[in-house]
Amino acid sequence: MPDRKAVLLVDETGRITGAAGKIEAHESPGRLHLAFSVCVFRRGETLLQKRADSKYHFPGVWANACCSHPEPGEDLVASATARLRDELGVDCELRDVGTFVYRAVDAASGRVEHELDHVLVGELPDGAEPVPAPDEVSAVAWRDAAEVLGDASAGAGVGPAAYAPWLAEVLRLALAGRAGGGS
Repeated sequence: MPDRKAVLLVDETGRITGAAGKIEAHESPGRLHLAFSVCVFRRGETLLQKRADSKYHFPGVWANACCSHPEPGEDLVASATARLRDELGVDCELRDVGTFVYRAVDAASGRVEHELDHVLVGELPDGAEPVPAPDEVSAVAWRDAAEVLGDASAGAGVGPAAYAPWLAEVLRLALAGRAGGGS
């Protein structure tokens, strides 16, 4: 099946240098591309998702509310808002609080995440509950954000599954941006 989804290739300053197929960008050694990670909060807790076992890289690990890539020509915040709705069935206003670059290799698949990652934060209104899309998310959990940051920084996991390798830095930026109003 052809790789129809495209991601934006970037340099470390965020300048777009081209586009590549999503799978192609994640093949070893990995190509630096634009991504976003969404953190959703409610009363000091952050929403975690356990990535579906069917994911082609980093399946079955706990991560922030959702992650993905804007396609060429797509607004980053609008793309993140739509992805949050698709994966978890919730809506909230999102705000970009910063970026970081990381590279992580999935030992099971050999796929590589090499991303300039925009971290977006939002507050989920009381009464709104996630409804996970089973092909994307196998479980959700609300956890104390500071405790998750400590565990993820130490390489701990929730239950038998580990945290995604990007989660600690995503939460660091999200908590700082949430407290300071973001950029």
